[in-house]
Amino acid sequence: MQGTLAWPLENAARSHGARTAVIERERRLTYRELHDRVRRIGAGMAEAGIQPGSVVAVLLANSLEHLESWLAVPAYGRVLTTLNTRLAVPELAFMLEDSGAEILIVDAPNLEAGRRLRERIPGLRQLLFAGDGTCPDDCLPYESLMADQGVAPPDLDPDSLAVIMYTGGTTAGPKGVMLSHANILSNCKHNFHQDGFQPEDIVLHAPPFFHAAGAQMIHTVTWVGGTHVLLPRFTPTGYAQAVAEHRATVAFLVPTMIHMLLDHLDDHPADFSSLRLVHYGASPMSGKQLRRATKALGCEFIQGYGMTEASPGCTFLSPQDHRRALSGEVPERLNSVGHPLPGVQLEIRDADGRPVADGTVGEIWVRGPNIMLGYLNRPEATSQALVDGWYRTGDGGYRDADGYVFLVDRIKDMIITGGENVYSLEVERVLDTHPEVAEVAVIGVPDKRWGERVHAVVVTLTGTGVTEGDLIEHCRKHIAGYKVPKTVELRTEPLPRSGAGKIRKRELRGKHVRTEPSTAAAQD
Repeated sequence: MQGTLAWPLENAARSHGARTAVIERERRLTYRELHDRVRRIGAGMAEAGIQPGSVVAVLLANSLEHLESWLAVPAYGRVLTTLNTRLAVPELAFMLEDSGAEILIVDAPNLEAGRRLRERIPGLRQLLFAGDGTCPDDCLPYESLMADQGVAPPDLDPDSLAVIMYTGGTTAGPKGVMLSHANILSNCKHNFHQDGFQPEDIVLHAPPFFHAAGAQMIHTVTWVGGTHVLLPRFTPTGYAQAVAEHRATVAFLVPTMIHMLLDHLDDHPADFSSLRLVHYGASPMSGKQLRRATKALGCEFIQGYGMTEASPGCTFLSPQDHRRALSGEVPERLNSVGHPLPGVQLEIRDADGRPVADGTVGEIWVRGPNIMLGYLNRPEATSQALVDGWYRTGDGGYRDADGYVFLVDRIKDMIITGGENVYSLEVERVLDTHPEVAEVAVIGVPDKRWGERVHAVVVTLTGTGVTEGDLIEHCRKHIAGYKVPKTVELRTEPLPRSGAGKIRKRELRGKHVRTEPSTAAAQD
């Protein structure tokens, strides 16, 4: 079973059996108890007729049952697919049909969605209820999946399919990313390297387990015998209380959560003295916010860059890099996503797939043991994304002389205005340095004269009198004229974001498909 997703829990039960494994509200389990439950689930799946290779889907908030699904389903040769609870039923139906899921585990908030999905999908033969209270008559209780006696995990091929995770939808529909046991275990080793986990660590899980960013720590923390503290959802109040109550040592957060938490702490101070590390990812953080976060939380910071197709880690910016950048020694490093993780190869290539020189922008290509098997039922998309063992990320970036990687934009989001390439992240970083800017997104929108124009959507601080002209003039002081936004949209409501905290630029661009600017500054 070594080399498969059974091994982290088997190791923890042997080496740390008496340690607390999971805390979820009033429920607490040791690793010995968690190990027993997972082994009984393994036996129960066979008794229930869930054959090896069958797909088990979950539609759950973060919970003990969700964590057990990650630990049990792949370890016993079945395939797990975790569904985004924020999606609509038609979106979820596509994923269930595409994956061929036979079993769906739901909690109380997602019960009605589960019922509607069962009506739509003939192959979905059973709902298991993992919610509080009495199990509905038309479902089986989650606990019924547990046999009276557990069994040891089988020997599996480490390169066999373990998990299907769906990416965000596009015009062609979402893609099922196929991850193997070896893919996910390689990411665990990445986490050991960058985060320095120890059995004494108490890790607070707030990002949802249906995202790679949230799920990536499950097997890592289990492997070392650390403690999982589970929150069903993120709220600043609940998170601050949980850190203080459980003396959490490691937090994994997306920047949106950090921003909300910092705003909360301004008026409601809390005890964060136990935290040694905040690991953030999914989207960048500005230097302004990082300085604020460092001062408020008083711990080390690590940034991770990656994607679901990479299980998900590719690069990391270390605590030492953060300290040196924040001290002013190498301030530009705050704009970097750091160096490749051990075992991950990274190259910057041009449109023809040829490596480019340091400092030259191109597409980021990566390869390593963490790269996906491919996209489920999408041979053409797989062949486009995987080339000779390399994964084409679709992200634009460059490498400096010291090997640090800098992101500039999604290749498809690059703005071409008047024949010049503009990378939105560069413009966003300049706008973010303005003291009245809270959030910003830069997009390209149709323009009769320039083909596309640079357009900024800016969330300003409450009560400020900053104008469009002020922000345009601020940009003119720092970047070339063709990169300066031609138009600026000021707003006070937050920018639309995905569940992983990424700004939905496609949604912002959609509002401008048929519109033209009333005024436009001259192209420099």
